[in-house]
Amino acid sequence: MKFYDMALAPSPRRVRMFIAEKGIDIPVVQVDLRGGEHLNPEFAKLNPWCTVPVLELDDGTCISEAIACCRYLEAAFPEPPLMGATPVEQGVIAMWEHRVEWDGFIAGAEMLRNSAERLKGRALTGAESFEQIPELAERGRKRIAVLYEMLDKRFGESEYLAGDSFTVADITALIAIDFVRRQKLEIPEERPHVQRWHDAISARPSAQL
Repeated sequence: MKFYDMALAPSPRRVRMFIAEKGIDIPVVQVDLRGGEHLNPEFAKLNPWCTVPVLELDDGTCISEAIACCRYLEAAFPEPPLMGATPVEQGVIAMWEHRVEWDGFIAGAEMLRNSAERLKGRALTGAESFEQIPELAERGRKRIAVLYEMLDKRFGESEYLAGDSFTVADITALIAIDFVRRQKLEIPEERPHVQRWHDAISARPSAQL
């Protein structure tokens, strides 16, 4: 098995943390996104959508999309469970993971890719090119404010996002927050529960990768 990564990109970091929490050793191949390596025909054979991360299995099967990679790894390496051990846990974890991906990760991408000068003509990831829409960048900023409010309420009630244990939902939430913090949307002072949770999750060894 091989893991196609890009060290500075947030999406593959989700899988890196997942791999580390599982204690799995997988060879890593770095993909030069800035140099356009992901758009080359050779990489497109692995992933026709031309994005990272990608897991290439020993039989040649390739799995792209971060949460899909995590789902495979959870099934192949079930301990420790990061996506739930019971139907209820699995449903709750999936709910929260999707919520922070949509309201945090995707909102942050919407903001960045529709405002950064270097991404003109590349407002969406993948093989196709799309022009920026500045209004979407502003909408992304507003969505992040709503995310912080939602998370602060949740972390005032729960140690972790989906309950009493660390899960993939916490991984996605951490990386979404770190992604928007790089765009100068820091955790507001009036959201102390988010800051408490962020400090705790950031201290995990997997978060250093």
